[in-house]
Amino acid sequence: MLTRKQHELLTFIQTRLEATGISPSFEEMKEALDLKSKSGVHRLISALEERGFIRRLPNRARALEVIRESDAGGAKPAQRATASTTAALAPLRSPAPAREPANDVIEIPLHGRIAAGVPIEAMEGTSMLPVPAALLGSGEHYALEVSGDSMVEAGILDGDYALVRRTDTARDGEIVVALVRGEEATLKYLRRERGMVRLDPANAAYDPQFYQPHEVQVQGKLAGLLRRYH
Repeated sequence: MLTRKQHELLTFIQTRLEATGISPSFEEMKEALDLKSKSGVHRLISALEERGFIRRLPNRARALEVIRESDAGGAKPAQRATASTTAALAPLRSPAPAREPANDVIEIPLHGRIAAGVPIEAMEGTSMLPVPAALLGSGEHYALEVSGDSMVEAGILDGDYALVRRTDTARDGEIVVALVRGEEATLKYLRRERGMVRLDPANAAYDPQFYQPHEVQVQGKLAGLLRRYH
């Protein structure tokens, strides 16, 4: 079953698609549901996507398709687009004019600085960072400001903002936020070797770091980067 807000958002998206053939913007969804920030909309969309009610159309910043509807009797499949329909869901009363997709921006928590060299403390903060929605996929995200140069060969520079998908698991070779000994966090490639956890830099000037498995906790995987030019 969906929560009330999830149901309201699904209904709003469905109604807008049927009326115009175009997904509502994050700002429109925020106002329709009386939410305080776009990050709340992002969480609701991610929940609906993970439950299989909607999907994001690839290569477009603002494109959603409803694939299951929610009603009093439970979920049911939504009508798919066919050659005889003019929208993603159902025939429209009249064809909608084509529009340019909007570049929606959402806000995600900014949790201080993270080392791309020797581990340093990851500061918890209350700041929010505006991020283009197209840079993020499903799931919960947060941002960390990169400090150091040990990941430069992976294109991660000092001062960049690492956009991180929150997770506690990762495969070998993925770039992760690793919490070391419960106190310090670092951005590195994760690998497992001979019963140890190896955190690899992407800079020949730095050596890999080795830890016991219980000393390292994965706190997220790198999902993208945001760079500001001055």
